[in-house]
Amino acid sequence: MSVKTCDHHKGKKKKIFRRIFWGIVIFLFIVLVTILIIWAILKPNKPTFTLQDVTVYAFNATMANFLTSNFQVTLSARNPNDKIGVYYDRLDAYITYQSQQVTYRTAIPPSYQGHKEMDVWSPFVYGTNVPVAPYNFVTLSQDQANGNVLVTVKVDGKVRWKVGAFVTGHYHLNVRCPAFITFGARSNGVAVGDSGAVKYQLVQRCSVSV
Repeated sequence: MSVKTCDHHKGKKKKIFRRIFWGIVIFLFIVLVTILIIWAILKPNKPTFTLQDVTVYAFNATMANFLTSNFQVTLSARNPNDKIGVYYDRLDAYITYQSQQVTYRTAIPPSYQGHKEMDVWSPFVYGTNVPVAPYNFVTLSQDQANGNVLVTVKVDGKVRWKVGAFVTGHYHLNVRCPAFITFGARSNGVAVGDSGAVKYQLVQRCSVSV
């Protein structure tokens, strides 16, 4: 076989491989464009969260620069989309005061939320002798003494969207729910059993970013 014949066969193989390569690239491009068009038409809306109530079992800011607290929060989450499902792959609930985290994080079990579905979670969120920045502790002590404390229930996590058989990558979910807690004579909560716990019905709409 001559050298020219070998070069001719190599050239054919290169052309075939090149066509296969560009065929795959074009196919993937078409699939991607199709997904983006479907995504744009569906226009997914982020989930809506509502803080239904907060039960306070303990709230003690008497030890200098430390807070011991125990809450049970009831959160409802609704998927407003009629063609898109939501995977909640990781959710952590915790409480902040003046933008400082004052409880440990509590994990909410992963779940899938279908079209127009609603889930309700009631995690316990607590912290024992959690350090509080001195400048925050001063106002926290004053707020507790005055009988009014504004805290924020937060949920951070990762979600994925499901459109038909297609599932997106992870998106970071941030939920912020203000909760106004009253103590002493000003308390507008309801006593729960003989434990000294007080339940506050809030039905507070939360801000959500994805």
